[in-house]
Amino acid sequence: MSTIGILGGGQLARMLALAGAPLGLRFLVVDSAEDACAGQVAPLLRADWRDFDKLADFAARVDVATFDFENVPADTAQWLTEHVPVFPNPRALAISQDRLAEKTLFREIGLDTPEFATVDGRDDLARALERIGAPAILKTRRLGYDGKGQFRLKSPADVDAAWNALGGAPSILEAFVPFERELSVIAVRSREGEFRAYPLTQNWHAEGILSASLAPAPDSEALAPIAYAHARRIAEELDYVGTFALELFVRDGKLLGNEMAPRVHNSGHWTIEGAPASQFENHLRAVLGLPLGDTGALDVHVMLNWVGELPDALPILAEPRAHWHDYGKSARAGRKVGHATVCARSAAEMRERLTRIGAALGREAQVAPVLAALGRE
Repeated sequence: MSTIGILGGGQLARMLALAGAPLGLRFLVVDSAEDACAGQVAPLLRADWRDFDKLADFAARVDVATFDFENVPADTAQWLTEHVPVFPNPRALAISQDRLAEKTLFREIGLDTPEFATVDGRDDLARALERIGAPAILKTRRLGYDGKGQFRLKSPADVDAAWNALGGAPSILEAFVPFERELSVIAVRSREGEFRAYPLTQNWHAEGILSASLAPAPDSEALAPIAYAHARRIAEELDYVGTFALELFVRDGKLLGNEMAPRVHNSGHWTIEGAPASQFENHLRAVLGLPLGDTGALDVHVMLNWVGELPDALPILAEPRAHWHDYGKSARAGRKVGHATVCARSAAEMRERLTRIGAALGREAQVAPVLAALGRE
């Protein structure tokens, strides 16, 4: 029986452990928080990312190590490779931690991106804004996710406010993209180089945090092969092993690269009930060197994210083929505390279920864009 070590003890580690149980896998999670929610389903070792004595103990107790989130220091990941196999590799982790390196990689493999410029000082920001134009978004190069570490500039008058808001951290300025929709590719590559991808997922955000996902994304047949090809090239360039997400904008019918997440991803949670092998199971298969599972979508699936606090579960549980996930976290503004996945045989059936759920929970605004994307017969 193999033991998987997971650096980070949030809901992604929790779901990895739950996915691994039917495979007979054991887990050891390391996190600095005493109440890390993955500790409710797997043994938890409390340690800081620089506590190499405890990390040595962690490495000695596992057969392979992986990540729950991308902000584990890349040098810690590199240190671990001297003690235990680590997937994805530290180079993939390091590139995904730096927005400049990430965008550069996208362009190198042929994936267009919004216009961007490096910003290391206030004067750099002023020059970059003059070249790129407003509106634009200033983003810290490191440690930003779920809308954190960002400031939208509407005009040159916002330069000082933006620079001060991000604390003068090394950043990039990106052109604002009036995109038509946001898509993601959830893909997985094995130790042997086998590559698979799930159907494209359409996503909606609220205040920078994922609100809802729809899979398969409607009217994506022409874009899917292009998106998969970009994801494969990234995986091969990085010698990536495991599941990852490639986030994309669609503008004028073309794809632009937004971000990459070197881990299982929020927009792939629908795969737990909606695919023969979930993103979590396939990540485990990949890092263990096992054959990858089927990534096809079984039907139409919508994932609704619960942020801040959980709503009433009963309207979800009353629906046929609706699934409730409570992460075991305390309520807190901006915190992902759970999700629900609704499955249906058709778009019409999904519209009926979402309409009932939205009305029962008072979340009509959350389901409205998904209903619009599902269209009318």
